[in-house]
Amino acid sequence: MPKRIVSVSIGSSKRNSRAEFSLEGLPDTFVLERIGTDGSWEKAIELVRKLDGQVDAFGLGGADLYVWAGKRRYTFRDSARMAAAAEKSPMVDGSGLKHTLERNAVRLLDPQIRWKGKKVLVPSALDRFGLAEALDAAGAEVIYGDFIYALGLPFPIRQLAVLRLCAYILMPLITQLPFKWLYPTGEKQEKQILDWRQKYFQWADVIAGDWHFMRRYMPQDMRGKVILTNTTTAEDLEFMRARGVKTLITTTPRISGRSFGTNVMEAFVVALAGKYPLSEGEYLEYIEKLGLKPQVTELS
Repeated sequence: MPKRIVSVSIGSSKRNSRAEFSLEGLPDTFVLERIGTDGSWEKAIELVRKLDGQVDAFGLGGADLYVWAGKRRYTFRDSARMAAAAEKSPMVDGSGLKHTLERNAVRLLDPQIRWKGKKVLVPSALDRFGLAEALDAAGAEVIYGDFIYALGLPFPIRQLAVLRLCAYILMPLITQLPFKWLYPTGEKQEKQILDWRQKYFQWADVIAGDWHFMRRYMPQDMRGKVILTNTTTAEDLEFMRARGVKTLITTTPRISGRSFGTNVMEAFVVALAGKYPLSEGEYLEYIEKLGLKPQVTELS
């Protein structure tokens, strides 16, 4: 029987997919599925309860269970309800893999991107603190856009220390809010908003992080820009080409025409390891073993 990994996502069902594959050197076949519930937490919880014990690992998609700031971890109330429904099969949200895989990707991409002095927009940094720290360490000029894109406030953060301090103060409150107030879910993921927030895309050389924030606010003219993200479909690539995006770099591999989210790939690693939780060192070990490296696609 193949090992089955299912990502239950609060996102749009239009992005549902399924892929079956095997990797050289591994005895098992793997099935990766992504099932969207169009913004319904109740449908997601019901689906998790139905599949619990029948899958090797769950991914929690379209939302975060945890976010990190430095060494502190914060848990979203809505996501915790969904995770509690998985009593037999482990559920991960990708935060463990983000912290290691994306940090590693910045290091590996330095010969190509030359991060020092590069202008980088991270629309949502608190769900990718490892990426934020790696870009800062590499010497990039970064705008962390959490206030801008999650809260709609015109306050760009330009220093990692300020981002960390804001997280310490605000995250205990923010994680108790309905997740849909903070992040596009369901059909909102398909809607574009073209407003004052476009100017930060125009400022940047590289836009890095969450694809749905990028797609939602991306201006029509993206000529010469580099996108560093994951969870992209063939339709997303055409969306980027139509706007003139120069290069797409995904931190997760493309399988059956799309790059799956970090929650799916973390669930894949957990299923492969046969245990949970995994330490940061164990994640790094599997990243090395599986050869998970950034994939570069030239679009124009």
